[in-house]
Amino acid sequence: MYDFAPTPGQPKAELYRELREAALALVQDEPDAVANMANLAAVIGMFVADLNWAGFYRMVDGELVLGPFTGKPACIRISLGRGVCGTAAASGETQLVRDVHAFPGHIACDAASRSELVVPVVVDGAVIAVIDLDSPTPARFDDEDAAGIEALAAAVAPHICG
Repeated sequence: MYDFAPTPGQPKAELYRELREAALALVQDEPDAVANMANLAAVIGMFVADLNWAGFYRMVDGELVLGPFTGKPACIRISLGRGVCGTAAASGETQLVRDVHAFPGHIACDAASRSELVVPVVVDGAVIAVIDLDSPTPARFDDEDAAGIEALAAAVAPHICG
């Protein structure tokens, strides 16, 4: 049984360190990538406040395909370069969007989403997935959130490339 919970009131850097530790504890001995992504989506949802969606899109045959997540049903396939997720996957760069309505080509899977953070997961120089976080709060994410999720993506990448 796993019993993870963030320490209340801690600085973001510490929260993301604890999140990485919890994530690695979940995935370290499990070879199944989908099972690992499912547990990772759940633990992200537990640690990162004010989200209405947290999960993965996997790179499959040159497009993003919905992976494990927490939240409302989502878009199933996203072309590279389309929307925030497709832009992150195509560029290999984190997309921190303070106002999704101002992002050209934003894909509105959940009308409640107002801000978004998408971080590519890279293995051997190739994007294999993206971690997608949506919030109903405008400007919910900042550079500390981006750095925390980037560190998480780097740490778990070997465990979700199956």
